[in-house]
Amino acid sequence: MLLGHNIKKIIVHCSDTPDNENLTASDIHLMHLGFGWDGIGYHKVILRSGKIESGRPLFWKGAHTYGLNDESLGICLIGKTYFDLKQFKSLKKLLKNWKQKFPDATILGHRDAIDTKKTCPNFDVKDWCVKEKIF
Repeated sequence: MLLGHNIKKIIVHCSDTPDNENLTASDIHLMHLGFGWDGIGYHKVILRSGKIESGRPLFWKGAHTYGLNDESLGICLIGKTYFDLKQFKSLKKLLKNWKQKFPDATILGHRDAIDTKKTCPNFDVKDWCVKEKIF
């Protein structure tokens, strides 16, 4: 299914993997294939180094937030509880870019996007966006 003008949410996730593991989008792709999915569910992955790697193309429906994939884009920060300043700098850059393309989209953490027991991405995305003046 193609995405486009229907983007209402930008959802930030974490890989929920040990903070010292330097995983890549390819690693996440293999992990998601192992879950029986059609490949990586996120549209972008931010590595520990701050490098932004592509996952699914923006025009493909994601597989990152149950019930919201038709109307959202997903970003995954590699790590669990600690994210490097380089990652936050890249996240800010990516979110600002996507807000220009999709100005009506709401930015949320996975834990705030749906009713879940998950704490992903393990920080308050809304508060962080306010502090970083992303809205």
